[in-house]
Amino acid sequence: MAVLALLICMAVSLCIGRYPLRGRMLLDWLAAVVSGGGGDRVVSRIMVDIRLPRILIAVFAGGALSVAGAAYQGIFRNPMASPDVLGVSAGAGFGAALGILLSLPAPLVQLVSFAFGILAVGASVLIAWAAGRHQNMTLVLVLSGMMVSSLFSAFISLVKYLADPNSQLPEITYWLMGSFSAVTKDSLLPAFVSGLAAFVPLMLLRWRINLLTFGDEEARAMGVNTAAIRAAAIGCATLLTASVVSIGGQIGWIGLVIPHLARMMAGPNYLTLLPLSLLTGGIGLLVVDTVARSLIQIELPLSILTAVIGAPFFVFLLIRKRKGWT
Repeated sequence: MAVLALLICMAVSLCIGRYPLRGRMLLDWLAAVVSGGGGDRVVSRIMVDIRLPRILIAVFAGGALSVAGAAYQGIFRNPMASPDVLGVSAGAGFGAALGILLSLPAPLVQLVSFAFGILAVGASVLIAWAAGRHQNMTLVLVLSGMMVSSLFSAFISLVKYLADPNSQLPEITYWLMGSFSAVTKDSLLPAFVSGLAAFVPLMLLRWRINLLTFGDEEARAMGVNTAAIRAAAIGCATLLTASVVSIGGQIGWIGLVIPHLARMMAGPNYLTLLPLSLLTGGIGLLVVDTVARSLIQIELPLSILTAVIGAPFFVFLLIRKRKGWT
């Protein structure tokens, strides 16, 4: 059902935009492409060069953030955990801001953003390992992530202070608010390769993440190496989040709210929760991005819409839950 809903949303999104397309036009274009023809040149350009890459990236980003959020909520046993809990969003944001400040080309800005996102999480893990080897590692890791995130947020503020207010500062500010307006066909392959490299291991570790939700002692009693599983899950969730932030900027609420929605539909079992989080996250962000690019004349930043929609919806979920978060 979720797969069908995603396909319907993608088809509707293909028809919506500054140049609206009727369903008949979309079907005629698809028929022409399947039969070996190119179809209408204007429609082909809109579909292949603009809308289809953006739709695929939106689905990938929503699914990646949702899966990362669900993984973090499980391994930290915290319903408020989100993909940026260890500072990856702040680190990637600083990397992108630094790349824009240095006037790097767009592919290098994405690469620097991705690298600093990974670096931020590495710093959080290293600090937690040095400071909390004989303490509650989960708590120390979260606190380390908060500290690293705050530090990189300060670095972002410094870069914005140093940036040219007429050219670089608006670009940095807009990028940090999240948008897929700069997405091209060339953005698809790196995103999907990194996403696949992170998602497949998480899918294989689903039942072990189930055991982590019961606590480390219970998991170790069942023969699970909790430290190794937690490290692998954190690494995969970080890779997913850094990939999204490096492409589309900082997009909040998706990784926090969607896993709760998926949990309401599928229950707390990660064998079904992670795949459903992937699909519902893709649908959620695709709907938000479609609204962002078509609601008014100018394109709205994604973080504004995700906050406006996500915050009230999260309150609704909190009211619905009477017994725990699972």
